[in-house]
Amino acid sequence: MTHLTTRDGQTVQPFAFGTMQFGGRADAAQSRAMFDACVDAGIRHFDTAYVYTGGQSETLLGQFAAPMRDSLYIATKAGYTGGSSRANILETFAQSTARLGMESVDLLYLHRWDGSVPLEESFATLAELQAQHRIRHIGVSNFSAWQVMKAQGVAARLGTRIDVIQPMYNLVKRQAEVEILPMCESEGILPVPYSPLGGGLLTGKYSGDATGRLTEDDRYARRYGLESMHKTATDLSAMAQELGTDPATLAVAWVARHPSGPVPILSARTPDQIRPSLAGMEYALDDALYARLSALGPTPPPATDRLEEA
Repeated sequence: MTHLTTRDGQTVQPFAFGTMQFGGRADAAQSRAMFDACVDAGIRHFDTAYVYTGGQSETLLGQFAAPMRDSLYIATKAGYTGGSSRANILETFAQSTARLGMESVDLLYLHRWDGSVPLEESFATLAELQAQHRIRHIGVSNFSAWQVMKAQGVAARLGTRIDVIQPMYNLVKRQAEVEILPMCESEGILPVPYSPLGGGLLTGKYSGDATGRLTEDDRYARRYGLESMHKTATDLSAMAQELGTDPATLAVAWVARHPSGPVPILSARTPDQIRPSLAGMEYALDDALYARLSALGPTPPPATDRLEEA
């Protein structure tokens, strides 16, 4: 399994913070406060992308990170818009590093699969950046397991490898358990899942009149629109009340507890919102509580069609 370290050799603890809201729903002051709260909680892994908030996410993260750059682990992404061609990877990466104020980053993801560009072109470009010490690790986001393994074969022929994958994973989005997380365990790829709170659904706030991504963004409304998902969120809130904690704390701790050793990407748009997620870093789930939480929603069926042998 890939182990992440900072530039100055510190082990990066298994939680990250996603800066998707920096410069968007979170203004500069809120973004700074969340960055500081995460650093105080021990987080050193910060995740951004070329497409987040028109570049403001990278710009603000770069400003905040500058005084302690060597003790942080910085990830960004390329290829969500414009594809994964050599030209687009290099052009957007140059803009990303300029915004960040950094000559290099620790991890560069291909943000999503691009079937129109040969994998050899994409990964030769990433391998070149790695050889130039512009990136330390290569990652992929939103790839299926077969896509990862196909790309990993190409990367191996180029003398490099995919170290990290960033899938969606939470109590109501568990498809990653079927093939992605087992692949990670088998192949030593670190899973760094996003949306441990299900776009805010698992905080319990949508049981009232709260607004947020599920009410403001059609994509998130469709992604988390099933009645069964909302029932899981309601049941999670009831369990949290029983246990004297916050549903977000349980949701984060549940993701981190998977045997593949995921690194959940925490996120929020205000300092108050991030606190329950940070508490999940220290919340210990025993086997019984992990099983109770897992039972709040359906376990996805295995990949095989021979269910009698599963």
